[in-house]
Amino acid sequence: MTDLQHTRNFGIAAHIDAGKTTVTERVLYYTGKIYKMGEVHEGTATMDFLEDEQQRGITIQSAATTCLWNRNGREYKCNLIDTPGHVDFTVEVERSMRVLDGAVAVFDGKEGVEAQSETVWRQAERYNVPRICFINKMDKLGADFDFSFRTLNERLGANAIPVQLPIGHGNAFQGIIDLLEMQAYYFDASELGSVVEQREIPDDLIDKAKDWHHKLVEMAVELDDHLLEKYLEDEDTITQDEIRSALRKGTLELRCNPTFCGSALKYIGVQRLLDGVIDYLPNPTEVPEVQGTDPKNAETTLTRPHSNDAPLSALAFKVVSDVHGDLTYVRIYSGKLTQGTRVVNTNNGRKEAISRIYEMHAKERIALQEAKAGSIVAVIGLKHTVTGETLSDSAHPIVLERMEFPEPVISMSIEPQSSADRDKLGEALSTINREDPSFRFSYNDETGETVMAGMGELHLDIIKTKLTRDMKIGVKVGRPRVAYREAITAAAEARGLHKKQSGGRGQFGDCIITVEPCTEEQAAEAELKYGDFIAFENKIVGGAIPKEYIPAVEAGCRSTARSGVLAGYPLEHLKVTLIDGSYHEVDSSQAAFEVAGALAFKDAVKKARPVLMEPIMKIVVTTPEDFLGNVTGDLNSRRGIIIDQERRSNTIIVTAEAPLSEMFGYATTLRGMSQGRASYSMEPETYRAVPANVEKELLAVV
Repeated sequence: MTDLQHTRNFGIAAHIDAGKTTVTERVLYYTGKIYKMGEVHEGTATMDFLEDEQQRGITIQSAATTCLWNRNGREYKCNLIDTPGHVDFTVEVERSMRVLDGAVAVFDGKEGVEAQSETVWRQAERYNVPRICFINKMDKLGADFDFSFRTLNERLGANAIPVQLPIGHGNAFQGIIDLLEMQAYYFDASELGSVVEQREIPDDLIDKAKDWHHKLVEMAVELDDHLLEKYLEDEDTITQDEIRSALRKGTLELRCNPTFCGSALKYIGVQRLLDGVIDYLPNPTEVPEVQGTDPKNAETTLTRPHSNDAPLSALAFKVVSDVHGDLTYVRIYSGKLTQGTRVVNTNNGRKEAISRIYEMHAKERIALQEAKAGSIVAVIGLKHTVTGETLSDSAHPIVLERMEFPEPVISMSIEPQSSADRDKLGEALSTINREDPSFRFSYNDETGETVMAGMGELHLDIIKTKLTRDMKIGVKVGRPRVAYREAITAAAEARGLHKKQSGGRGQFGDCIITVEPCTEEQAAEAELKYGDFIAFENKIVGGAIPKEYIPAVEAGCRSTARSGVLAGYPLEHLKVTLIDGSYHEVDSSQAAFEVAGALAFKDAVKKARPVLMEPIMKIVVTTPEDFLGNVTGDLNSRRGIIIDQERRSNTIIVTAEAPLSEMFGYATTLRGMSQGRASYSMEPETYRAVPANVEKELLAVV
């Protein structure tokens, strides 16, 4: 199976509890990859193999597998990644989207598009990933295909095109109608859905099916000019294959999203969804050629064709710590990766040895001698490669685009219980950081405290469990703390003079800088580098400061920004301009100018009316109407702002924004005030200035 045209690299992504892992489990069963179906609610799902995943019934890390699917007598190789739905593990979705050619977006048949559905959809859009939609859980009480379908267009701005209709819904859900073939399909639950029966469309649904079929044809022909002409002449002459071809063309061009329906739990519709993956999602040769830059000159753009004969280019997108050495997941875009060969990491210039190559099936491995273009494999032997770095042929180096990972919004202190634990803790935290780029940790020399930071309470709780249970390290953790930021609200100017004479050669550095608020967009317009959320511009003329000392001034400003001025939090969204200064022929040095830069920066920021910024979360609460007053009253008491309220049958969806600092322990409070009937999701939205009275309290504590 070397033919790239018969390969599909796709992922399954959705809001938490939409049924992604159950869909994946059914895919593995129907493709013959497993012979006994596991269930998420029983903790036996193949792809949720971590102990935490089985106990909590959620997906924490993305898992990869390879399976074969027969479509019209042809065998297709499917590289499939099951991704988490919980926002705390959004980094897993991000890195999966970066290496996938297509995605299946799964939606709850009752809820339609939910908060995290929008997040994963945006991630797919960022990487131009073609998507098909699957409206799952049509057997759920209150499931409504028409409503869920409508939310795809209204909330996501998708161009959803229905290719199937459900036969019944809720307890009466029996099967699906294929709108291209105009046939009904029933799935035998006693045979785990593997026996599919084709019948005529039921009489009570024939008119509805004809209406939707007409809608499907109308939307499909708009994707292909040739087909549109044919449609205007005579609609009845258009064939199923022509409609499929137009839908495929539209999906690959990101102009439409074919939409399927079913119930993975009740074994209905998954085989037809797999057919849709083959019919509408791209093979590796149909996505644009991978682009990168020349490591010697970042201005030079390079491309690599999707070919086994081209020079090697591959992206490391995930690192998993393993007893035999790090297991690094790699997507090969061009060329071949052969066991025992050496490649170069073009991000750091280090040579790496490929000692083992594996095709992964969740936690199981199949050893390979060689992996070709279009493959997603795991390799052992990489010692200096982390997530987002490029592996390439040393004779033809290329640097592929790195992934952007979100900044942590929450932190907590962690300390070892014994001196033996102290020795192991630093190494363990480094290992977790290598595996998970959204996790950070730092050691404070002044307080002797280690602080770990992540994407949410659940994220840090999982890491604590990993340290204590899996790595057997005794630790005590403090209360969760918010990752505040600092920013300035005005422009200011200051001078930094560092002058020291202690016999012999002295130290002399003198610079004048201005600081002003600046966004990333403003920095891009001015063509300034925007590293660590700070832009730096040099406006020295006439050699007031020699060129070799200017980077030292910048380094002094940046290092001071990392620890802030108000309360020790990082400063962001500002521009530093070096406008003047002076130097001494003998006493000036880079170290002196770095100190001068730090002094000037600290002084300028103090004059520029600095404020504390706090992370604001987007919260979506689903509550029965009886508890609406309790929910909104509680959110208001947490400094929350109600953005929207929407009624869906007998429940109300409340969308609000609230500071993260006020949301600790919200899950327990919400359960208590709604008798356990309300649920919520929360994700980072933005940073905003802390109100003056709250800032005063926070600074008093610091």
